[in-house]
Amino acid sequence: TALIGAFATLFVIIDPVAVAPLFMALTQGLEPGQRRAAAFRATITAFLVLTVFGLFGDTLLRLIGVSLNSFRISGGILLFLIAVEMLFEKRTQRRQNTTEADQSHAHDPSIFPIAVPLVAGPGAMATMVLLASQNGGTWEWILSLHVILLSVLVITLVMFLIGAKIDRLLGRNGINVLTRLFGILLAALAVQIVLDGLGAYGLTLVE
Repeated sequence: TALIGAFATLFVIIDPVAVAPLFMALTQGLEPGQRRAAAFRATITAFLVLTVFGLFGDTLLRLIGVSLNSFRISGGILLFLIAVEMLFEKRTQRRQNTTEADQSHAHDPSIFPIAVPLVAGPGAMATMVLLASQNGGTWEWILSLHVILLSVLVITLVMFLIGAKIDRLLGRNGINVLTRLFGILLAALAVQIVLDGLGAYGLTLVE
């Protein structure tokens, strides 16, 4: 169903399993209470940012003269590139570089770079705009989408809070395997988004 597809897409894009170890790295040296507070701040901030794109992304596109179907195609291509990066570990390396670059001088990393761009990155923002346009963009669908977003971010918050245990349990190899599996799923979803955008222009493929 559409709800399951939306959940899978957001879960893969936000990728709580891969983000959790980076959260632990960025919050090294903080007291347990401070780390918990940072986890909540980062999650709430990411939810607010992605909610803005889910509610007003379509309006923003109209203001700058970009059609929704064009955005579907470009967004699908962007998601496919992210999937390729996940399959070849490029995305994890880039996130780790962001972590290393900001760790030395960021007093409170919960807003930047944890909330943005590690959780609410460009891919997640584009995904919210794309998903909000599905099923006619009705308020019922948009409300359901944001409930799904909230559920994914709750999972992300839990991963932040138990990040050290997850890192020890899965290990580097386990996280790499999950990242690649998520990448394959995201690639398939991205192709479907591009096909939907092309279909609006009459370019359909026979199944």
